[in-house]
Amino acid sequence: MPKQFGAFGDAIRNEDTINADEISVQDFSDIPELGSPVRTTPILKGWSEDKKYCVYGKNGEKYLLRISPMMRYEHCKSLFEMQKQVANLNVPMCKPIAFGVCTQGVYSLQSWIEGTDLQDVLAQYSDAEQYVLGVQSGKFLKKIHQIPAPGSQPAWDERFGTKTDMKIKKYKACGLRFDGDECVIAYLEQHRHLLKDCPQCFQHGDYHVGNMMIEDNQLIIIDFDRFDFGDPWEEFNRIVWCAAESPHFATGQLHGYFDGAPPMAFFKCLAFYIASNTLSSIYWAIPFGQNEIDTMMQQSQDVLAWYDNMKNPVPSWYLKDFSDAWHDAASDKPNAS
Repeated sequence: MPKQFGAFGDAIRNEDTINADEISVQDFSDIPELGSPVRTTPILKGWSEDKKYCVYGKNGEKYLLRISPMMRYEHCKSLFEMQKQVANLNVPMCKPIAFGVCTQGVYSLQSWIEGTDLQDVLAQYSDAEQYVLGVQSGKFLKKIHQIPAPGSQPAWDERFGTKTDMKIKKYKACGLRFDGDECVIAYLEQHRHLLKDCPQCFQHGDYHVGNMMIEDNQLIIIDFDRFDFGDPWEEFNRIVWCAAESPHFATGQLHGYFDGAPPMAFFKCLAFYIASNTLSSIYWAIPFGQNEIDTMMQQSQDVLAWYDNMKNPVPSWYLKDFSDAWHDAASDKPNAS
């Protein structure tokens, strides 16, 4: 069995750790659900500036407490409300419990998950089990996409077309280039029509194996902090991370979402979104140092290899042979709920 550890809940990155040597008692008396004094353990590292703790409430239960700067109040409030909507769809996740303002900033309290980081243990499962976990993730994403976007959203071709222009411009100005970038840029320029009349919905915003966990053989979805609204198919732009870890998982995710093989129109759109992200990942990595740059440069070459220099919209990691057998595989354990 994979090694078990305490999950850190929503928006906690893979590299986060609990510092067991820093268990302390803190006064959170202005958070009604906690009271005072409260046993807390800080959760270290991660990408955000938020303070994160494992805390024990009045009833002795463990929670994830996240405290954000006051400037993020509106975002945190919207995030909490959207998490409640997702939880109501029976998507396994860190359940939102409370939200408000305390002396330290904006707080959100969520259920604590005891489990394993999927990215750390996925390779320990058989190919068939990886595929079935992927099917689960696709079914959960389909539920998430049931939540509609606000009617005030700009047309998608307008919005993402502008974003694509910006990404091309920033990439060309950043000072770094990867081999084959002309194929990526050409695909974007030649396929903008794919953005026309796309529907829009709620998006998780960062849907990949790094934001999933396993608890009691059940897949758990975490980290909704980058939520957005847009084309549901754009949500799959992070599938590159899934495919790099497990083509079986990535294929299963598509089959679970589409209830079978995806249409060709989807693959063409996915290639567009991945091409767009491939450009932006290069200049995004620069402030984080050479290791991140190297990672994104390598990913650019992976993308070009998967798509045969953007000549084939169906990526080579897609295991089409599973198309006929996926219904049988999905009936194996672990079961989707």
